[in-house]
Amino acid sequence: MTDRIVKLIHLTLGTICVILGFIGAFLPVMPTTIFVILAAFFFTKGSPRLRSYLLEHRIFGPNIRAWEETGAIPRRIKVVSISMMLLSFVPTLLLRVPPLYLGLQAVLIGVGAAYILTRPDA
Repeated sequence: MTDRIVKLIHLTLGTICVILGFIGAFLPVMPTTIFVILAAFFFTKGSPRLRSYLLEHRIFGPNIRAWEETGAIPRRIKVVSISMMLLSFVPTLLLRVPPLYLGLQAVLIGVGAAYILTRPDA
């Protein structure tokens, strides 16, 4: 692959992540912060100017810098993330999903929550 194609792929993925993050700002079941962090990652090679914009953004910048420097997640984001995971489990219980799928979802939620909880607070 040429550098130009790699740059275009990273720019496209970064743009998609920004769009998903924007949608997540209005939909409670979709995360915003992780998509913005991913966008900053993709913009490293795709568009250093857009990466710089995200890092200097008054709302998203501190979270991106905290993640890149220490892997930290703000406590409020941890609470919201884990709450949404648990909330997403309720329909599974109400719809009487087979035990195998119920158990698999519970394990995946547990792993995700454990990972979030083990990150330092920003």
